Amino acid sequence: MIDIAPKFIETNGLELVLLTRAEYEQLLALAQEAEEDAQDAAIYAARKAALASGLDGVLPQEVSASLLRGDRLLKALRKWRGVTQMELAEKTGLAQGYLSDLESGRRTGAPATLKLIAQALDVDPSWLLDAAESA
Repeated sequence: MIDIAPKFIETNGLELVLLTRAEYEQLLALAQEAEEDAQDAAIYAARKAALASGLDGVLPQEVSASLLRGDRLLKALRKWRGVTQMELAEKTGLAQGYLSDLESGRRTGAPATLKLIAQALDVDPSWLLDAAESA
């Protein structure tokens, strides 16, 4: 709750508001919080519009939720497709331990390897390639 008691004064034909420093800082913090909320709302609206329009390259809701819970993208995509590491290893010819290392971030895959995994998971390869580039 805001606990502000401004005082109004007039000087040189201007009406001024006097606040204590604590009141000023409280208002500043509230303004910053409101700006962050507005940015979050804009991101949400843009994401919702992209999903509604069916744009390619937009991560499915389940994958986004998994990322928010702390999973890395490869793991989130694999779980979304309902594939175990062993099944993905069989589909790609890669070792299960190597896939585990990719999922945990202990290793980064070469672009050709990431494309192979994307193909096995039937996802846009740019999802994995872009994530690898930004890591």
